[in-house]
Amino acid sequence: METVFADNILDTIRRKNTPDLFEHPDFYGVDDLLTPEQRMIRQSVRDFVKREISPIIEDCAQRNIFPSFIVRKFGEIGAFGPTIPIEYGGGGLDYISYGIIMQEIERGDSGMRSTASVQGSLVMYPIYKFGTEEQRRKYLPKLASGEYLGCFGLTEPDHGSNPAGMTTHFKDMGDYYLLNGAKMWISNAPEADIAIVWAKNEAGRIHGLIVERGMEGFSTPTTHGKWSLRASITGELVFDNVKVPKENLLPGKNGLGAPMMCLDSARYGIAWGAIGAAMDCYETARRYAMERIQFGKPIASFQLVQKKLAEMLTEITKAQLLAWRLGTLMNQGKATTAQISMAKRNNVAMALEVARESRQILGGMGITGEYSIMRHMMNLESVITYEGTHDIHLLILGKEITGISAFA
Repeated sequence: METVFADNILDTIRRKNTPDLFEHPDFYGVDDLLTPEQRMIRQSVRDFVKREISPIIEDCAQRNIFPSFIVRKFGEIGAFGPTIPIEYGGGGLDYISYGIIMQEIERGDSGMRSTASVQGSLVMYPIYKFGTEEQRRKYLPKLASGEYLGCFGLTEPDHGSNPAGMTTHFKDMGDYYLLNGAKMWISNAPEADIAIVWAKNEAGRIHGLIVERGMEGFSTPTTHGKWSLRASITGELVFDNVKVPKENLLPGKNGLGAPMMCLDSARYGIAWGAIGAAMDCYETARRYAMERIQFGKPIASFQLVQKKLAEMLTEITKAQLLAWRLGTLMNQGKATTAQISMAKRNNVAMALEVARESRQILGGMGITGEYSIMRHMMNLESVITYEGTHDIHLLILGKEITGISAFA
């Protein structure tokens, strides 16, 4: 696919006549809270997005094509596993730096951020946290460089918000484990080299297994017909008597708490990433409003347009401060699942509302591929659902507030 798509990329770049002029809004001086290194990382990733993603992303979304060449490029800039120690190929960075990277990539496209955050938070993180030293040495450097692409298998056809009900299971066959079942809505799956798969053993206990492409009985059919995340690749994981070597079991933690720890890391990245999508929509709408003339003057002079812009900037600013504070808690090892849920829920809902308001400012032009807004809006409809739905995060907060679980 990469060879065929290369011509499309060059053609798109030649045809593109709208340069990426993005500069982020920072109404409350959040930049002053960042270190020089964090600001340097942001600028580096922003330049990468402008150079590698912006020129091709509309074409990828329109054609429903995953630009697989981007995987190696993400590896080159350190977008995979930024918080993983350097000795395993990671960046050894703090969590605010990780959030900034996700924000800049999602400013380009939510699907591109999904590729990066799945690799780092849902594949590399569990191998580092729960794996053996041999597993870390074998897989992490190749995942960090982009030589390997990974995916995370938790959601099943009949078990989404209730992962504890999973039916994917494995048996101890003496020399190996025999894995059966299926997972769906899996980002990266059709091109993944390895999958972190969560399954129940014979006692009903959930464990993580590293399943490698090429294992007999393991297949990854592509999910077709998506109206969202069209530049991302999604599929299923199907296990038909797959023989998994015993050394591929993640021994460091079992039970549902293990995949939930991974999801906390991913949800944290989403809380930052969604701000990037919102910023891009806001800046697009603001520039358009300054240039679009109606009734003899820019539409930015109209009260209702100013109201929309003022409300969007307010919500983005609140989300920036929420993400920054959460990042400091993550760095201190103090962030709770409920705090992460609040940030993911709030910031994604904010971004979706900003996208909708921005689209209205652009009128009919807002639905075209000439501008990024409708693509962001469609993408965010998935982001508000995956890694815990909007309502599930509300109930996580409800349990934290009342001490009563709504799930039982």
